[in-house]
Amino acid sequence: MIEGQTTINTKELVKTAASGWLGTAMEFMDFQLYSLAAAMVFNKIFFPELNPSIALIAAMGTYGSGYIARLLGAWFFGRIGDKIGRRAVLFATVLLMGIASTIIGLLPTYNQVGLLAPSLLVALRIAQGFGAGAEISGSGVLVAEFAKAKSRGFVGSVVCLGTSTGTLLANAVWAIIIANCSEQQLLDWGWRIPFLLSLITMVIAILIRLTIKESPVMEAKRKLLETKRQTSVVISTRPTADTKPQISRSAVKSFFVALGLRFGQAGNSGLMQTYFAGFIVTVMGMEKLVATNANIISSSIAFITIPIVGLLGDKFGRKKIYIILSLLMTVYSVPMLLMIDSKDPVLTIIAMVIGLNVGVQGLFALENVTLAELFGSTNRMTFMALAKEIAGLIATGFGPIIAASLVAAFTNSWMPLAIMLMIFSLCAAVSAWIIPTYNKEGLLDRTTGRDLNALEEAL
Repeated sequence: MIEGQTTINTKELVKTAASGWLGTAMEFMDFQLYSLAAAMVFNKIFFPELNPSIALIAAMGTYGSGYIARLLGAWFFGRIGDKIGRRAVLFATVLLMGIASTIIGLLPTYNQVGLLAPSLLVALRIAQGFGAGAEISGSGVLVAEFAKAKSRGFVGSVVCLGTSTGTLLANAVWAIIIANCSEQQLLDWGWRIPFLLSLITMVIAILIRLTIKESPVMEAKRKLLETKRQTSVVISTRPTADTKPQISRSAVKSFFVALGLRFGQAGNSGLMQTYFAGFIVTVMGMEKLVATNANIISSSIAFITIPIVGLLGDKFGRKKIYIILSLLMTVYSVPMLLMIDSKDPVLTIIAMVIGLNVGVQGLFALENVTLAELFGSTNRMTFMALAKEIAGLIATGFGPIIAASLVAAFTNSWMPLAIMLMIFSLCAAVSAWIIPTYNKEGLLDRTTGRDLNALEEAL
């Protein structure tokens, strides 16, 4: 462990938090733009020769391809972030995401170039995902390492507000376009506008990130590792069982807890923020604006929900709040789907707003800081990015495809969706429960408020 307190510069903390907020906003704006387009437009302009149900599954499949790329990006950029620095990674990731998203808005359609169109869409989706693989993890790590321990959850929630900002902007843009374009105009050119507008967010994020400094924890780690290298005695250059790097049991346990926490939140997000947009329109037969209005209202309320959850995590321990929110979402899953099944637009919006704030935004307000606290400074960014993206690949990348298949198999029943939400939420609750309640310093739990200068994992 690195002894002593690192002096926190308030100005640098504000710039870093703003940078993380904008980068996360851009990531979620790009992916929400894509998920809404996949649910409402891409099945018609990139997969027009398939029947509606299969086309929706194919469109969601291209959405899932980005999550495979995110996993590769998590490993690639995570290693760079732990070896070279968090700042360099965050500059590269926001640039890659922004360029890929903008080019999607310039793509030809299937009617113009045939199979080349969906092929290019998948390629850009992969590039977008590769950049996003370490964006939110890097932002979360950088902000957590700048913040003071007693207010880390609240400050870290600023990054999480980027999810609401991005989702709000994406849905607002789509709502404006849908309200002002005919069906044919939407298919001809309207769908391009949201992707082209993401260029503005990219430019602002890059300008801010040019001014931020490296994490103080990263700087302290470099000094400690350099001291160790200078004082170490090399006994042999030949690899032996004693000199090979080992992954500790603590690292394995911390990693699997992080996987479970992320799996629960990402699974809920994949269903409610991605699949439900298509389910409400295609299966329930409601207007497109119902899903977008629900996301807009939910994202607006999340500007209150997320900071409050961050503060509660600081005060009572993130483990306790994780368990409460996850169990609430488990119980709420069936009533939420019953409200949506009524096909009443107002009830559907209310149901979605509550579900998104409890099971998605609420859990995410805890996730970034909790995962950063689970890991030591040596491999924090790599382990955190991999845990988030492995769980995201399974839950969010393939969850909507599984949901679409199950709903089709059970003749448009909502019951498989309720069961999937219960499974995801219980997974998060169990993972949080595994975290020991107290540690030797007497903290609220083994993670909340721990020293992020520590090289070793928390559990």
